[in-house]
Amino acid sequence: MTPTHTEEVATVTDTTFAEEVLAADLPVLVKFTASWCPPCRMIAPVLAEIAQEEAHRLKVVRLDVDQNPSTTTAYGVLSMPTLMLFRAGEPVRSLVGARTKRRLLEELGDAI
Repeated sequence: MTPTHTEEVATVTDTTFAEEVLAADLPVLVKFTASWCPPCRMIAPVLAEIAQEEAHRLKVVRLDVDQNPSTTTAYGVLSMPTLMLFRAGEPVRSLVGARTKRRLLEELGDAI
């Protein structure tokens, strides 16, 4: 059975964000997403592949902006999908919009 993106990419919430993202040992790529967002669905399989292939050096999680307004507001997220890379509890890179796996890895390369 092929894993779906929800099996590969963990979900975080306002409640678990500090523990799962800010206190993580690895860099964490957070996908700020919404169920009504077509580009968010387009990039989901890309992030699932990256989560699986880069698990040794990168954690990938998703946060639903409609269900978690506190975190969304705290980081000034206005567009979906926003991909934000956190390292040592700090946002170090922010990208807006869907992109190919190769382009995403290139854009994140030096920050991971």
